[in-house]
Amino acid sequence: MRDLLTGRSGGDSVMVNGQPKHVMSYMKDFLFATEQARTPVEKLSGGERGRLMLALALAKPSNMLVLDEPTNDLDMETLDVLEELLADYPGTILLISHDRDFLDRVVSAVVVPEGDGRWIEYAGGYSDMLQQRGAELVRQPRAPRKSEVARASDKPASAITPSDAQKRRMSFKEKHALETLPATIAGWQADAKALQARLDDPAFYARDRAGFEQVSHSLAELHGKIAAAEEQWLELEILREELGAR
Repeated sequence: MRDLLTGRSGGDSVMVNGQPKHVMSYMKDFLFATEQARTPVEKLSGGERGRLMLALALAKPSNMLVLDEPTNDLDMETLDVLEELLADYPGTILLISHDRDFLDRVVSAVVVPEGDGRWIEYAGGYSDMLQQRGAELVRQPRAPRKSEVARASDKPASAITPSDAQKRRMSFKEKHALETLPATIAGWQADAKALQARLDDPAFYARDRAGFEQVSHSLAELHGKIAAAEEQWLELEILREELGAR
């Protein structure tokens, strides 16, 4: 592991943000003990591997980081380390994440797709974006597309039913999903935390490699379900706010 950080050069230092830092001190920043310096990567737990990948990425000279779902498969300790390191990063960070709490703690602006090919930047974190976006919807309701106007004008007057004039409402299924998804997501997150705790056992991989790989696969699938559910909840919440603003 030490050789990975020093590029197998045999040196004792690693360059971090243009400044030399002793490799052992740098490893401690990522919660590694001194005796783990020569530990083979395949012997590390899932959380330890995540911390090692962060250490490798942040040791490379850069003025911009692009991160895609950086909190996936991270234990709580590693997540804390990531947040601290990103807060101290001197360059620009561009990241994609479904972790709303992480966004609130780390980012200074959120870019959101608003439909019709429009992307709008909101100052602050995720919660700030929701508050601003609600106000924006009140001030600037979406204008109908030309194709929608054309289709409506093509309808003969006799073909327009009362339902055409009624305001769009959320279906029972949509309302039910909006109400129940948070609890479902919380349950899956608890399951993911339990699986991650198993992967964090340093002896798990050596004791049961097949079991380790199975748990890793189950955790990855669970993260996918959580991400999809959070995306569905966000779309429904945006729909609820939009309909409430009309």
